Formats: sequence, C-alpha cells, structure tokens
Amino acid sequence: MTPSEIKRLYRIIKVQLEYGLDELMPTHQLTKAPLLARKSLFWMKNKHPEKPLGERLRLALQELGPVWIKFGQMMSTRRDLFPPHIADQLALLQDQVSPFDGHLAKSQMELALGGPVEQWFDDFDIEPLASASIAQVHTAKLKETGQEVVLKVIRPDIRPVIDADLKLMYRLARIVSKALPDARRLKPVEVVREYEKTLLDELDLRREAANAIQLRRNFEGSEELYVPEVMPDFSSESLMVSERIYGIQVSDIPALEANGTNMKLLAERGVSVFFTQVFRDSFFHADMHPGNVFVSYEHPDNPLWIGLDCGIVGALSSGDKRYLAENFLAFFNRDYRKVAELHVDSGWVPTDTNVDEFEFAIRTVCEPIFAKPLCEISFGHVLLNLFNTARRFNMEVQPQLVLLQKTLLYVEGLGRQLYPQLDLWETAKPFLEKWMANQVGPQAVINGIKQRAPFWAEKLPELPELLYDSLKQSKAMNQRMDMLYQGYRETKRQQGTGKFLFGVGATLIVCSAILLEGPYHQLSGLSGAVGITFWLLSWRTYRR
Repeated sequence: MTPSEIKRLYRIIKVQLEYGLDELMPTHQLTKAPLLARKSLFWMKNKHPEKPLGERLRLALQELGPVWIKFGQMMSTRRDLFPPHIADQLALLQDQVSPFDGHLAKSQMELALGGPVEQWFDDFDIEPLASASIAQVHTAKLKETGQEVVLKVIRPDIRPVIDADLKLMYRLARIVSKALPDARRLKPVEVVREYEKTLLDELDLRREAANAIQLRRNFEGSEELYVPEVMPDFSSESLMVSERIYGIQVSDIPALEANGTNMKLLAERGVSVFFTQVFRDSFFHADMHPGNVFVSYEHPDNPLWIGLDCGIVGALSSGDKRYLAENFLAFFNRDYRKVAELHVDSGWVPTDTNVDEFEFAIRTVCEPIFAKPLCEISFGHVLLNLFNTARRFNMEVQPQLVLLQKTLLYVEGLGRQLYPQLDLWETAKPFLEKWMANQVGPQAVINGIKQRAPFWAEKLPELPELLYDSLKQSKAMNQRMDMLYQGYRETKRQQGTGKFLFGVGATLIVCSAILLEGPYHQLSGLSGAVGITFWLLSWRTYRR
C-alpha cells in the first residue's frame, strides 16, 4: 500500500472506532486478533455510546465523505441483506454534503466548455444551488434565449479518492467474506462491485444526459411525469446543462397541502408512472428518492411529477417483465403454485428445485401478510419477502430486480407518505391485468401483426422471386438426393459382391488346406490359387 492509502486507511479505522462500529464485527476465529487490538487502542474509544448502532453507522459514513455516503445510500436499498435498524438509518442519508468552492466549480465548467462561462451564459451564480456526493449544481441563463438553466459539474479530483476508497472497500469485503459464516448469501465483494459500477456510471454525465433525454421522450406530453430538457450541445463527461425547474419537493407535505395539491391523485400517479416505466418502456428511473422528485406548482388539482437526476436507470427484458407481472398477479391471487413454477420457468431458481417445497415456503411466508387488509400490505415488502424466500432455494441475485425492488420501495413509501390510505394493489392490478392481456391475448396477436407489418410490406415485392428461387433450389435438392441415393445403392451392391467374392475365396483356401493332407493333394495348389484370386477380386471391388 502507498503512504496515502495507509493514511486514508488509518482515517477510516479511526472514524469507525470513534463511532464504535467494531460492534459490527462477528465473533470468529479471524476476528480475534482485530478485536484484541481494538481493546488496546485506549485513545480511540467510542465517543457516541449513547447512540444506537444504526445511527452511529450513518454518522460515520457522513464523516468519511461523499464516496462512503453514496455507499451507505446504496446499502440502504439492500433490505434483503441488512436488518431494519440499520437499513432505516442508512435510508436517512441525504445527498446534501459540503459544497466545494464556486470559483473552482466555474473553472471546471470552463474547462469542459472550452471557454469562459460568460460566452454562453448570463447571471451565473457562484453560490451552488445544491451540492451532492458526486456533483454540484449552479444556476445561470442561456445568453442566446434567456432560458433559466442549471449547470451540473462533477467534483474536481474525485476519481482518485473514489479509486482509493474502492480498493479499501474491496479489501474489507474480502475479509468479511472469509469471516462471516453467512458471507455466501451476503456476497460482500459482489455488493462492492455493484456499487463500483453504479458510482463510475454516475461520474460520466453524458450517460445521465442520455438517460434524461430517453425518459423525457418516453413521457412527452404526459400529464403524469415531466423530465427537464437537457442541452446536449453544452454537455460533456464532466458537465451537464439542463432546464431549470421550480417545484415542491415531494416529501414537503405541508407545502403540497398549502398549494392545494390533490394528494390522492398525486400518490396514484406515482404508482402509474412507475409501472408505465417498467412495463411499457422497459426503462425506469431507479433513484427516485425524495431529493430527486418534485411536484409542479401549476395545476395542483391535476398534479405533475417532476423527475431529476437520471444517473441511475434500470431496464427489464421482455421475459423478465412478463414473469414479474405474472408473479404479482399470481401472488395477490394467492396462487403460490403458480409463483413457484414461474420462478423455475424464468430461470431465477435452478430447474431441479422441488416445486412442492418451494410452494410451501412461499405460502408460509406470504399467508400472514394477507391476514391484513390489502390497503395495508406493502407491495415493496411483498417483493422483498418473495425474493428472500427464493434465495433459500439458491436464487441468484438479479441486478435488474434489485434496482426494481429499490425503486418500488421508494415509490410506495412516497405514495403512502402523500396519501396514507393508498391501496397500491388496487391501483396497480388493473394496469398489470391490461398489460398481461396485451401480451398474451388476442390483442397481443394484433399488436404483433402491426409490429411486423412494415417488415412484411418491405419484403412483399421480393416474394415471387423468393418463391421461384425456393422452388428451383428444391428441384436441385431433389436431383442431388436422387443421385446420392443411386450412389448409395451402387455402393451397397458393390459391398455385397465384395463380401460374396471374399467368402468364396475363404472357402477355397480352407478346401486347399484340407486337400493338402488327402489323396487329392494335387488339387490343393489349384484351390489355393483360385481362392487368392477371389480375394484379390473382392479387394478390387471394395476399392471402386
């Protein structure tokens, strides 16, 4: 390790010990030495013993900086891996971190733009509008049109910090994977690898810009979701320029109520937006926490969601969508046999899984949930319990389903915060049933014909020529087959003749040996010569 890595490691260990995070270390043969060393570090005592463990973990991550804050946010979505008292605290981590100097941000923007900010923008505000773990946002106006915009710039020199911290995270994950008996299910190295991919993707604002453009196109003219316009001409890997929006943060319930917002419709539209993204578009915003979701001030009786920060998106294959929809419908119809069979058919669990045992395990977990009214059932936790049960039957982690689960928990939490009486199942079931009917019913056939019609129309003029070529090839193939068959028959005939000559030759040679000892020994040589001649004829027949 380099001196800088050792210094950083010391800082991380110091913060962890000062918040008493050594309590997270399990009692294991590999942890005896670290726990003993911990007792000797009398100058690094737990400075916050009065706080619960989950809160101390959250505060430690905040103190360690942006990379660890982002890691904590990601861990908060893995409720299948962490107990509620830790996951709930990690969910409180916010994107707001200490901003860096505005003049430094401006110089980074000018480096990306290739000239002074004033060349393209007016009224640039040196004070940041918002600061997050990866990037910082400033406001300005487009010089050409006067449109208000926001400039999002990546924090300078953050990549070396990220790389150094990721190395340490991998080292720690490998230690944990050896120390914890349940490491196979927790998969700490895979968790860090998943986090690394997410984090590195967010460092490229071109990816976020492309995601925002796609999502905006999917909801063009929609009354449910608005995505701010991105100015691609000014955007690059480290800078993204987009339309500035004004709205109420979705978690600010008093402000929404003061604006006269229809809370029931707003909550239902959140559910509708989620299922539309997943099942209609196969492209969904996977980071819909309150900091990224606003509500328009305009038309509070017809509320419009506003989605920001499209750095993390998810996608499902057509197969995943269909199996997921069928799972939801079967689950809420209490058809547990169907749920078990769908998991096997989709390949999410091994094909040799005992379906009867799997069905019983799902029933055991899910029946207590349905003891409550439907409006009190958490859709997100239904999915969570379903995946946790499946993991006992060797279901591998499906990254696209983890993102989906995380987003569903966000959406459901927001929906019930806005309108506690929200019956998510009542809102979602008609959508799923309609989607399934379009996939497997008569409408699916009609849609398939419509989808393929342009291709067929393009190929229709070529049909006579293709038909002629096919018939010609068929005739030539039949001729070749006849020739092959004739050749086969001739070969079989030659083989039969060769076998006959070989048999005659063998018989004559045997007779020659018998005659050699009898009164007709004079014929022995003649019989042997004729036998050898027949063998030669047999060999010649086989060689043809």
